[in-house]
Amino acid sequence: MRILLTNDDGINAPGLYVLEKIAAQLSDDIWICAPSEEQSGAGHSLTLGRPVRMREHAPKRFSVTGTPTDSVTLGIKKAMPGPPDLILSGVNRGANLGDDVTYSGTVSAAMEGALAGIRSIALSQVYAGEGHGNNVSFSAAEEWGAKVLRPLLDAPFAPRTLVNVNFPPVAAADVKGIRVVRQGFHDYARGSVVEGMDPRGFPYYWFGLHGIEQTPGHRTDLEAIAEGYISVTPLQLDLTHDASLAEMASRFEA
Repeated sequence: MRILLTNDDGINAPGLYVLEKIAAQLSDDIWICAPSEEQSGAGHSLTLGRPVRMREHAPKRFSVTGTPTDSVTLGIKKAMPGPPDLILSGVNRGANLGDDVTYSGTVSAAMEGALAGIRSIALSQVYAGEGHGNNVSFSAAEEWGAKVLRPLLDAPFAPRTLVNVNFPPVAAADVKGIRVVRQGFHDYARGSVVEGMDPRGFPYYWFGLHGIEQTPGHRTDLEAIAEGYISVTPLQLDLTHDASLAEMASRFEA
């Protein structure tokens, strides 16, 4: 089985080394193509206004001066001798829960794989307040990663779907288990914008992630993580709201 690894935290991110350890338990044919710099929050963006460069650091290990989506595309089309059987994105430093998946470069890299018809899974390690900076513990992801992935290797994936996995911010021994749950919802009304002043006297604004109200419902990814479980959520790329089609179409009928 040929596996392509990528992320949005960059080629040197600790979570990518954790993902390598996880993938090594599944295959000995592992390729890496990840952004050269951190691309958190890049979403499903492509680099169109400038050329993208790819650098080979070692056999089967490449970085790309672009987004996670660029990395997957170049990994499949240029770096590898043939398409992978599986794409793993992560392990992200921080949660990708609820509607955060629309911002996430980690999840978007898996989306790009799904669009290419390749089984794709995003993995993220949630961390608590004391885990800021480089002190995030990936122990839950490292210990449980292969256990979560193995049942998914031959599971039927519908076309244009992917799986989003989040590990709770607890020690590996304290993980309560695995839950397959739906996507939750965040209330961004209380999200923060930090204002400051640069050395030249001009204001700047920095979007903060703290202070976001979580509204977990029954059996959502937010609830699973809050209760110490690993969340596994199947996502689809079709964003059409089917229930609105007929009513909206009626407004345009002659």
